[in-house]
This record gives sequence, C-alpha cells and structure tokens, in this order.
Amino acid sequence: MKRAFGYFAMGLAGALLALGGHEMLTSSNAVTYAASTPPVPVRYVSLPNGTGGTMEALDFTYAAENTVNAVVHVTTETAVNVRDPFADFFWGYRAPQQQQMRQSAGSGVIVSGDGYIVTNNHVVEGADKIQVHLNDSRMFEGTVIGRDPSTDLALLKIDAKDLTTVPYGNSDGVRVGEWVLAVGNPMNLTSTVTAGIVSAKARNINLLQYDAARDIFPIESFIQTDAAVNPGNSGGALVNASGELVGINTAIASTTGGYTGYSFAIPVNIVQKVASDLLEFGSVQRAYIGVSIRDVDQKLADEAGLKKIHGVYVNGITEGGAAQKAGMEAGDVIVKVGTIEVNNVTQLQEQVGKFRPGNRVPVTVIRDGNEQVFDMTLRGKEGATVAAVDARSIGSTALGAEFRSASKEELTALDLDHGVKVTAINGGKFRSSGIKEGFIITRVDQEAIKDPAQLEKLLASKHGGVLVEGVYPNGTRAYYGLGL
Repeated sequence: MKRAFGYFAMGLAGALLALGGHEMLTSSNAVTYAASTPPVPVRYVSLPNGTGGTMEALDFTYAAENTVNAVVHVTTETAVNVRDPFADFFWGYRAPQQQQMRQSAGSGVIVSGDGYIVTNNHVVEGADKIQVHLNDSRMFEGTVIGRDPSTDLALLKIDAKDLTTVPYGNSDGVRVGEWVLAVGNPMNLTSTVTAGIVSAKARNINLLQYDAARDIFPIESFIQTDAAVNPGNSGGALVNASGELVGINTAIASTTGGYTGYSFAIPVNIVQKVASDLLEFGSVQRAYIGVSIRDVDQKLADEAGLKKIHGVYVNGITEGGAAQKAGMEAGDVIVKVGTIEVNNVTQLQEQVGKFRPGNRVPVTVIRDGNEQVFDMTLRGKEGATVAAVDARSIGSTALGAEFRSASKEELTALDLDHGVKVTAINGGKFRSSGIKEGFIITRVDQEAIKDPAQLEKLLASKHGGVLVEGVYPNGTRAYYGLGL
C-alpha cells in the first residue's frame, strides 16, 4: 500500500492540513559546539534472566536524563487573516478580513551553552512570536538566526548562558539496527523519551518541495527509525545510546496523521554544517560537484556495460564545474566521496552537502572497470570557490525579514540593474504588509536599493511609513505601504 509521507504537525491540538498527497505535520564567531566532548561509552545494566541468573541489557537512563534537559519546547504565534463566511452567506456582503493568532508547537535542541538552538524550519516558518520553554520551566523569547528550507532546518537564539547541551555524534557512523532514542514534546507532552532502532539510512521520501525561485533545492537523506514520534516532536533530538545527537526528528510516514511505525530524522552531520553556516554567513554555503547523475539499476548497467550495480552514474558534466576541472567524464560511476561509500543519489547529495565551496575532497569513480580518484575543489551554484561572505550573504532581521542582494541572473531575467531579494519572512511588519518571499525590492520611497546593508540602514532611519517598490520572480510588479 502506498504510504503517505508527512511533516509533523506543529499545531498544539495536532490538527492536520492536507497538501497534495502529503500531510503537513507539525570562524571566529562560529558556535562552540559540544561536539568536542569525548563520546560517552554505551552503558549496560544487569537484569534477571528468569532462571536465577542475570543478563546484560542496554541502559538508556544516562542518555535520556542528559538529553531531556537539552531539548526544548518551542511554541509560536502567527497572525493569520480570516473572514467570517456566515456574513457572506446570510447577510449578502463580503465581510472584511480580521486578524487572528494561530498557535503552533514543536521541539528544539540546544547545541551551545550560550543559547543557540536547532529546530525544524517548518516549526518557526512565518511565526510572528517564538517562545522557547526549557525543561526547568524557564521561558525565553526566541530569535531566528537563519532558516534553510532545503533541509528543513532553522537556527534560533535565546538570551541565556550555561545551558545543557547535547554533544554531536557522527551520523555517518550510525548503523542499521542500532538503538536510538527520540526526545521531544509530542502532543504537547513535554520531555518525552521513546526508544527504537535505526531501520534504514539515506531515505529520500520526496517531502521537501523544489522551488528554484526561492533557492530551495531539497536535500533529503533521512535516518529512518521505529522510535515512536508524533506531532510536536518536530525539531527534537534523535540520540544514540551514548547520548550523542545523531539526528533532528522531522517527519513520519502515516496514513492517519499519527505515528504508525516509521519516523525520519535529518542526519546530524548535515545539521551541524547547516547550523554553522547560518551563524557564520547568514545563509547555507552549498557546494556542488557539477554533474548530472542517476542511480545505477540493472537496465542502466546493461546499457552502459557496467560490471556491478553500485555507485552513482554520471550522465553529464557541467561546463566549468568542479568535476570538469578535475577530469571527470560522463559515464563515470561515483562510488566514494572522501572515505564514505555512496551507492545512490541520496547518499551522494548527503556527503557533498557537508562541504562548502572551496573545500577540496577526493572523489572516487569507476571508469572502464578501473578505480580512479579525482582531487576536486568544490564550487558554489554560480561557480564560486569561496564561501559567500560579501554583502550577498548578509542576513538581516530588520522588521521580521531576511535579505540578500539579487543575483546577476535574477536581475537579468527581470531586466533590472539593482535590487535586494526578500529570502525569508519571519513575522513583523513585512509579513503584515503582505510582502512575500522572493520579492525583489528595487526602491524605498523612490530611493534605489542596491544591497541589504543600505536597505536596513534606510528602514532604520524612517518613521511613520514608507513605500516599497519591487518585482516578483514571475515579473509581477508590486507596491507596498510599510508602517514603521
């Protein structure tokens, strides 16, 4: 039977929203993560075996007790416009929209003692107010440092110190059959721990939606487990028996909206990289090999004369990309990135996703039955070999929005010579004005806008209200009155 894959519900009541065939369920300044903490050995406990002797069993108490204090309850409020349908029907006029606050909830994981928290993007996306509740009942206002819809991750910050953290593990080393714990706040039940095993790795369940206009290029390589996870676990911790973070719980497979045996977590090696990028650069620095690829199956193996069905087949090479520069050719079969074997497209994307533009990595391929290793320098989407630390990657939270300079390609497509793109709406004045993500701001009060720093400075100097002009990626021009 075909499974319906879905996000965890973020609603306090666990209400479900249908979306197609899926169910929405809710450097110097880099974070000093707890990853440097030496791994804690797996603990065992002696239990009666029923015949007068004892047997050794895994002891989850250490992992559970230390993790619950580092997993937080995230609650959000979002302003939504609603209209009374009864007024339309009974009184014959179109009632004006009224604004109401919608409450939602999820989980998060503290990854640094000074208040940085990782959660899912869908937990905080569009929220006007974020509150973070600690396990000791303290509550803090949360600020979005950055969001990455491509991996469904977000980084929050609260004003607190000396917090309990979860040490990072290594998701590459996670093995199928290994015991894991899911820690979160399902159904508004705080500090809940469940146990299960890793059922599979590198699962692509087509959960995240591709959207080039919003720079969303999904990376899915989930850890699948049978630890019980329900609405409200979104953004919570998946830890191993040593108490190390190995994933962020994100989704379930369900035909009912509730847990039916399968849950999915983002591997921690991706989480760590995304969180570091969001803090250091304000956006995720994605690296690319520069190839078009496909999985190897029996049909392809027969057509291409491959001796084994394994690896990732290279259909084509991008002109000027890292693969071409290194000497890779169409028809090669990629079998390793660094020291990690890759056997499908999902695994390859996961491994490349851990690197930034400019990083050097050996990539092993099979060509004509022989193994070759190419030492390549990975590149960004636009060919860059350094992280984007210039104005284009400056993250701004002015008035509840995040910006970057529009790319040359975006400007050319719209016949513009300047503009700043709205990459995220987190709440505040931008959200209430009706401005949508993807909007390219060209003028504010008739003044041309050329970079995010100029825009933020201009908005900070204004009082009362401003006129914001711009254009959407589809060419629609729009004007918004922004109250300040």
